[in-house]
Amino acid sequence: MTDRFSGQVVVVTGAASGIGAVIARHFAEQDAALVLSDIDGAKLTASADALAAAGHRKPMIHVGDLAKEDVAGKLIGDAVELHGSIDILVNNAGGGIIKPFLDHTPDTLRTTVDRNLWTALWCTWHAVPIMKAKGYGRIVNIGADSVRNGLWDHAAYNAAKGGVHAMATGLAREFATSGITVNVVAPCIVNTPQVQQASATVPHLIKKFVDVVPMQRPGEMDEIASMVTYLASKEASFVTGQVISVNGGSTML
Repeated sequence: MTDRFSGQVVVVTGAASGIGAVIARHFAEQDAALVLSDIDGAKLTASADALAAAGHRKPMIHVGDLAKEDVAGKLIGDAVELHGSIDILVNNAGGGIIKPFLDHTPDTLRTTVDRNLWTALWCTWHAVPIMKAKGYGRIVNIGADSVRNGLWDHAAYNAAKGGVHAMATGLAREFATSGITVNVVAPCIVNTPQVQQASATVPHLIKKFVDVVPMQRPGEMDEIASMVTYLASKEASFVTGQVISVNGGSTML
């Protein structure tokens, strides 16, 4: 364990499994006080218990749908009530419904936007006043490299993640003199449990997405988490308004 985030309060959304759980572990290993949120209470509890079992302090957990303003407000309010403040917000909650655009329904389109854009917007809206008042904050959104390279069947997902990217650049400029940085980590296909499962059931689809990556492999969850923790750190104080792809070269520049 290092003390990179000692004394700092970190909120990670979508932290029950996958990339979010690995991001949480990276922060825990660097001595952060964690507040984890997800809509899946059972998996979120298991994720928090696993961190405690590994010798880290047990995170506070919050279960709920962050696409609802009052739920996001309660997450931030509970974190402040317990810890007194918030230093870092990682907007990781998301999940795309990946299908051809005309196969979407009004419900699947709404769900895709809710999961990815509204969760980030509401959590940020509640967290920024806390950060502004203390003159310090780090916001890291998880975006998507598909916004830049236009992957097949990603139009609706890209609409939501594109909003996440654009929100970050606007906020970065607006709060640049308030000690708050706002950035985006944009992964390509990542070797999550969901991708591993899809590799066994629809390998041709996964191959299609891996083939656009020059390194010819998915990213690893630890590779995404490492970039998140860098952008959340004090040493990244002059990096703001950036969309940084962690993508094996699938887009460049």
